[in-house]
Amino acid sequence: MPSINIGLIGYGGIGRVHAAAYRAIPFHYGLSADSIKVGGVATTRPETAVQAASEIGCEFYTTDYRDLLARDDIDAVDICTPNNSHYDIVLAAAAAGRHIYCEKPLAMNAGEAQAMAQAVDAAGVKGQLTFNFRFFPAIARARQLIADGFLGQVFSFRGRYHRSSYISRDKALSWRLQRELTGGGALFDLGSHILDLLYYLLGDFDSVYGTLDTLIKERPVAPGAAEMGQVDVDDIALLHARTRDGGLGTIEISRMGTGATNDVCVEIFGESGALRFDLAEPAWLYVYDARDAETPIGGQRGFRRIETAGRYDGQRAPDWTMSPDFMRVHAECQYQFIKSIWEDRTPSPSFADGLHVQKIMEAAERSAETERWVKLAEI
Repeated sequence: MPSINIGLIGYGGIGRVHAAAYRAIPFHYGLSADSIKVGGVATTRPETAVQAASEIGCEFYTTDYRDLLARDDIDAVDICTPNNSHYDIVLAAAAAGRHIYCEKPLAMNAGEAQAMAQAVDAAGVKGQLTFNFRFFPAIARARQLIADGFLGQVFSFRGRYHRSSYISRDKALSWRLQRELTGGGALFDLGSHILDLLYYLLGDFDSVYGTLDTLIKERPVAPGAAEMGQVDVDDIALLHARTRDGGLGTIEISRMGTGATNDVCVEIFGESGALRFDLAEPAWLYVYDARDAETPIGGQRGFRRIETAGRYDGQRAPDWTMSPDFMRVHAECQYQFIKSIWEDRTPSPSFADGLHVQKIMEAAERSAETERWVKLAEI
């Protein structure tokens, strides 16, 4: 396969994760060291651009992402910047004929997301979202079971994503707490992940009823500062949702989940079976088969742990028995994007998927404002 040269735009915490994952991909799949590389990096400040280039090991760095787009040796860009910049970067990258890998959520609102998806399609470039939680083997196995009809009719579902990252009142304002920079709060930050997982497993959403709340309404404008600034995004989002197939579910999203680090759980209940995935046990999928004999004394009914472990198609290392982790699923998500370029196929999760998730979130926000169910068809 031809080598892929990535231009990395943004180098905060998640930018470092992406850079490390690109470096790891060749080891997982036995590719040559130069098959995938970060050939340039753009950050907003000269000193961080220099530091990023040094850590990544690339010669080119800039404070203007347009400089990356102008380089003939850049095949694709990876966008790791705040949400309010995604729209301009994506449209510029598409116009420049560069493939695009973009952090979630896709945009600030559904209107932007629609325009971005259309721009990518019109330019004939690949566009993929970083919904990396899809790439746990247990999730792949769950999707396969659902597609095979294991659950029968889906009656209900539950999704949860809790973190405790904002429980301290002393935590200063950041871009994730300002609507003009992020578009939304916990719903956008964490909710986009859990909503995509449910959408990936169950299909399109039909309607949403949402309750959103900001629990700490003022925070220091900078670490240790006495001056306070307003928080204008949600800390917690509680949703009822219905899929197009009629399944009814509840979704909890919170950055105020005291004691939680990355508490992600998905449960799906059907007429003939049930599935459960918990990020605390990433190597396992819990499966219940209602067709098992229930006699004598319950027979062999009960949830079973299926060892999905670290099974990835085509991998050379590490040993499949190793549990997948945060870095591994990022590497797999990025690898699938690169394969979509090599194989000239539609990437997944696509910008169209990102648009659907954006509509779910916008429906939830509109529902919270109007205190009614909102159909995605209204968005």
